[in-house]
Amino acid sequence: MVTFSHIEPGTPEADWQAAGIDRLPALAEGVVPGRGCRLVVAAAHPDDESLGAAGLIHSSLVRGADVTVLLCTAGEASHPDSPTYSAADLHRLRLAEFRAAMQALETSAQAQARAQAQAESDHGASAGRLEWQFLGIPDGLVGQHADALDAAFAKALEGHAHAVVAAPYRQDGHPDHEAVGHAAARSATAHRADLLEFPIWYWHWADPTAETSWTNWQSLRLSAQDAAAKQLALAAHASQTQPLSTAAGDEVLLSEAFQEHFDRGVEVFAWTPAGPAGSEHAAHIFDRLYRSDPDPWNYLSSWYERRKRAVTLAALPAERYGNAMEAGCSIGVLTAELAKRCDRLMALDTSGVALDQARRRLADVNNVELVQAQLPAGWPSSAADGLDLVAISEIGYFLTGPELRELLRKVLETLNPGGHLLLCHWLHPIDGWELDGEQVHSIAKEATGWDVVSLHRERDFLLEVLQAPERAK
Repeated sequence: MVTFSHIEPGTPEADWQAAGIDRLPALAEGVVPGRGCRLVVAAAHPDDESLGAAGLIHSSLVRGADVTVLLCTAGEASHPDSPTYSAADLHRLRLAEFRAAMQALETSAQAQARAQAQAESDHGASAGRLEWQFLGIPDGLVGQHADALDAAFAKALEGHAHAVVAAPYRQDGHPDHEAVGHAAARSATAHRADLLEFPIWYWHWADPTAETSWTNWQSLRLSAQDAAAKQLALAAHASQTQPLSTAAGDEVLLSEAFQEHFDRGVEVFAWTPAGPAGSEHAAHIFDRLYRSDPDPWNYLSSWYERRKRAVTLAALPAERYGNAMEAGCSIGVLTAELAKRCDRLMALDTSGVALDQARRRLADVNNVELVQAQLPAGWPSSAADGLDLVAISEIGYFLTGPELRELLRKVLETLNPGGHLLLCHWLHPIDGWELDGEQVHSIAKEATGWDVVSLHRERDFLLEVLQAPERAK
């Protein structure tokens, strides 16, 4: 957990601007919900929803989506040393501020929807409905009430086939924020909903030149009406944006410098596309991801990725391979390196958008065949001729357990005696999918029973090369 204090100066907004926060790609078309869809926003404390997602709420309402806001706590611990307000006073005050913020967003959205309907002579158009629920969890103890959060999400999402979940970033640095974020991720996975995570305190403590997570995020450009509604909602939380009094202990919680992070004209989200764990929807999920960002994992610019490729190539025991297959080639960056070590390389990916990039990148490489295939069902019949190397890098956790075992069964059938199975996977949580990196490698070793002939483990990834038994003499 990151340690920080709200009274520290924090990272100036100018640093985020200089780093390019206003140049992030826009959210993919269709992510912001409209008529017939539901947006569920979770807030750990009153004002989280206004700081991180008021523009999203307002835009969704105007588009006709129904919005539910789940408020976990009353934020009664915001001023523990206040001589003028008790925790009970703050409980009442901050709930009243939250209600006022919700009313401001709803009233503005209704007015804009009416104006748009009148301008377009669409008399059937109207704003979506806004409702909210207070869960009554004690401030500071959200992590101890995961069951209540899960139940609230389940109720809000029940019966809605098209839904978006928004919540604080899971690595925001505040335990309540992170607990809400993890609950939102669980619910988005269970209900096949898009997940939008909005940072709050991250902007205060993170260094944009040292932290890289934010470079993969997307932005929602706020219309003039969205931005104005956001400011009305924020103004409702006066106990946080202004001092409670001049007495010591009643100082402002959200300084003017901190509030500058939320005056950008955009809201920034870490977006996890909807989809169940498994390959069935992989093409749709990853096509949409690559359309929104041609290099979503920074293969071309990240030192981590360049170094990992170098470790991967160094770990391969053989200098040269005859027939090889790369499962999940993405935009073809590792493919280009593997091709230098192989006579023939078949590179597969489920995303046609990614493969279009790979074809351009590998246009002058004549020993690579690019194939669009959904694994394991799309395992090429040509692999029956025998393979000397199969590379499964960073894709094992995008399959279900049964799918991964079926893929490994096909590897068992086609890898030549003495051939190598390369596995390389990220070791941190993979939200939205059934498996993680450790599980992928464990299943592979159990399913094949092959010896590990090369092993590299570090904090972020695990790389293992398994060898098929040599032919008995």
